Amino acid sequence: MTKFVQRGGLWVLSQALLLLAAIFLGLRFRGNGGHPVSGISGGILLAAGASIALAGGFALGRTITPFPEPSTQAQLVRSGIFSAVRHPIYAGLVGASTGWALFWRSWPALLMALGLLPFLDAKARREEEWLRERFPEYREYEASVKKFVPGIY
Repeated sequence: MTKFVQRGGLWVLSQALLLLAAIFLGLRFRGNGGHPVSGISGGILLAAGASIALAGGFALGRTITPFPEPSTQAQLVRSGIFSAVRHPIYAGLVGASTGWALFWRSWPALLMALGLLPFLDAKARREEEWLRERFPEYREYEASVKKFVPGIY
């Protein structure tokens, strides 16, 4: 249990609970009616967010881990989706969760999805502390590539 906590396991557990809550809230508190544009735009955002997260996962390959502490085999990936954003999986999760909430027209799910942003931002800060320790060149990468949204944040 100690190793789990040391590697950032409480972040992983909290993230899983927040994502499950967003899914549950979307299904449980669905909006009735409303403009079809919210459902369509939600579906597009859900697919885009999932695609971004998957692109990040594929780019990391076998070194992917849910923990904020990089695996011992990790290498600094700066190509592909990682040339646009430093944390595509987290950005994708926020986008997909927001899309899910819009698709179901669920205000509680939308609040939960938007609540993921500050949580994942804090998790990314912790992860970046470990990345700076492991990869001296990370500071240069961090200065040149935004965290979640290309050119913005």
